[in-house]
Amino acid sequence: GESPSGLFRLTSIALAGVATAALLLAWLKLRERSQRPAHALAQLGELQARIRPHFLFNTLNSAIALVRVDPARAEGMLEDLSELFRVALADATAAVSLDEEVELARRYLAIEQIRFGGRLRIDWQIDPSAGRARVPPLLLQPLVENAVRHGVEPNDEGGDVQITTVRRGSEVEIRVVNSVGLPASSSGHGLALRNVRQRLRLMHDVAARFDLNAQAQRFTVRIILPR
Repeated sequence: GESPSGLFRLTSIALAGVATAALLLAWLKLRERSQRPAHALAQLGELQARIRPHFLFNTLNSAIALVRVDPARAEGMLEDLSELFRVALADATAAVSLDEEVELARRYLAIEQIRFGGRLRIDWQIDPSAGRARVPPLLLQPLVENAVRHGVEPNDEGGDVQITTVRRGSEVEIRVVNSVGLPASSSGHGLALRNVRQRLRLMHDVAARFDLNAQAQRFTVRIILPR
């Protein structure tokens, strides 16, 4: 049989190829949907914007490190990553439920929790009655990714991320708060927020509101939309 070290090398090589294979599969799927290759490439660029290569490779490296010590956890990590890709490849114009977005954000943060351990402190405040609200796909995940990227990753002590959903009458409010907030104009931060704002406007027009609140030690994104 294969020795443990040989098996680890084979597994590492296989995992290292996942990033390239995933992007190739993404391009082929997008190409199937489009009569114009240039359009498919543009869509792939949008996919890459949704799932940053930096995050992808960090996830794969973490999975490789886990293979020896905790194979089941490594498998779960890759399953969460696979689900992120599945949603990113879905029709961006099709609405999903807020429940689905919360589940995807949980998967994303489960991956980041493995990377950051105790440095990432997560507080979920989820109202079950808000879960049926219709939202654009990948609405919540970019917000929590930005919260981790700007509020946790740069700080040796880590940081806090709070995700709140609440239903108030005919409206649903979504809040993502991270400690040590950075201004919305920070590199990468503003672009992701603008993309979310634009997709909200396309789906809900003036019925949706999108607010930012940057304080010295806290950054809050608040979305209000019809239920």
